[in-house]
Amino acid sequence: MSACDIKFELIWRRGTTDMSLAAWTEHFDPTGGGNFDAQAHEYDETGPAVDYVAGDKFVLKFATVMATGAEAYIPNGDGPTTRGRVPNIRLPK
Repeated sequence: MSACDIKFELIWRRGTTDMSLAAWTEHFDPTGGGNFDAQAHEYDETGPAVDYVAGDKFVLKFATVMATGAEAYIPNGDGPTTRGRVPNIRLPK
């Protein structure tokens, strides 16, 4: 594993049109020792209110924007197995 910067983006998608609601970049360093435990990462981001209609989608997009090696970032899809949580979005009511 190697150090990397990851860009996260919350997107509102209607049909073929995407609108970015919030975006941020976070730096991650390897945990060391071949340990694949999840690293804590939680954000509260403010975005505009949207006029949601049936069929619209919210997309959580993340991509490596800089890495020092070939294996730099793996989203935690294993949840508690790696002492983390599955990536998710919580929206206000």
